[in-house]
Amino acid sequence: MQQTAIQQEIAEVKEAVSQVLAHAKKLGASSAEASMSRTRGLSVETRHGEVETVEFNQDGGLGISLYFGQRKGSASTADLSPQALKRTVEAAADIARYTSEDPHAGVAEASWLEFNPPELDLYYPDSISTEQAIVLCAAAEEAAFAEDSRITNSEGASFSTHQGLKVYGNSHGQLVGYPSSRHSFSCVVIGEAGDDMQRDYSYTVARRYADLLDPRQVGREAARETVARLQPRKVPTQKVPVLFRADIASSLFGHLVSAISGGSIYRKSSFLLDKVGQQIMAPGLTILEKPHLNQALASSPFDSEGVKTRDLAVIEQGVLTTYLTTSYSARKLGMASTGHAGGIHNWLVQHGNEDLLALCRQMGKGLLVTELMGQGVNTVTGDYSRGASGFWVEHGEIQFPVAEVTIAGNLKDIFMNIVAVGNDVDRRGGVHTGSVLVSQMQLAGD
Repeated sequence: MQQTAIQQEIAEVKEAVSQVLAHAKKLGASSAEASMSRTRGLSVETRHGEVETVEFNQDGGLGISLYFGQRKGSASTADLSPQALKRTVEAAADIARYTSEDPHAGVAEASWLEFNPPELDLYYPDSISTEQAIVLCAAAEEAAFAEDSRITNSEGASFSTHQGLKVYGNSHGQLVGYPSSRHSFSCVVIGEAGDDMQRDYSYTVARRYADLLDPRQVGREAARETVARLQPRKVPTQKVPVLFRADIASSLFGHLVSAISGGSIYRKSSFLLDKVGQQIMAPGLTILEKPHLNQALASSPFDSEGVKTRDLAVIEQGVLTTYLTTSYSARKLGMASTGHAGGIHNWLVQHGNEDLLALCRQMGKGLLVTELMGQGVNTVTGDYSRGASGFWVEHGEIQFPVAEVTIAGNLKDIFMNIVAVGNDVDRRGGVHTGSVLVSQMQLAGD
């Protein structure tokens, strides 16, 4: 029943997008593209078992870009009534008449587009009631307090369930769409020991509600993470190996995404300019993009411009194979679009057989990073400097928590000095990676 209903809704939205594109053509646009989305869901937050927030949302939006030759106009609206959609098209047309021509502007080439998107099994709606969500949140908090007496306060637990659809169409005759769902749960608690107070959290997210961790497990993990941080020490300034725990390691590859995006390359604002075909990471390190993994959180049959997504080896044995382009940046660079308008799609960082504790033993002595702070990363030069906390490792074993330190280096060196990737893969985002061991970084402490 739910599948039938969502397909009917997609058909309705496709018809609305078709009418929008027809109106753009009627106004004289030489080409146009439009996307429309609808989402609905429930979010609940509790603290100490008391309800703090209950939100029901039912949102939607249309974005349209139309072109008069090489002149572009864009407009958007959250009002999806026929009259509002018509006014939005007319607003975009008015804007286009006053913009300058851009030889690289336009709808993506027809040969790049996905006209028959594959089914990726992304839609698992679930009718969780407000009462059920409140019980789930309360269970997580109760489990956190029961886990350790040093847990003295809670910043709350939250549950979210959302479902929706996306439809994209353009003047090449492409009209495609798909539904998706997303469920998540988190818990944040505070621990105390003496005069020290620390906070930490745990969370779970999935396309299917049934794939979420049990809320009590989330609460217990939040408690364990919190008490492990209590009474941290400082360590002397030195150069040491650094081990980025899996949930933190994904940020390293996020900087890679920024550095190889087409926009950064054509603006010449990347430390990886002119590096395609060259070794930029440790030999043996491979990163694959797999956009069509069933039920994965970053899967998509096409990007936000309708361009087909495809399997891609972004890094092959340490060698950069491509930049990540949209249709605009591709034209600027004389390339074809790689289907990255809107972001990446399931990066799989190839890993070894070692778990986190084995990587600690391999490191011997150094810093295990479990939190990063600040934004001290310059993708133009590659300079990297961020506040960090985590655990000091000696003789291959965790000794004590560490806080108020800074780790620094240059991303060129950091990438080349990756000596191992663990098998403790975190799949809760667009980058699936295990913990990452870097042979040496500058640590600033006492």
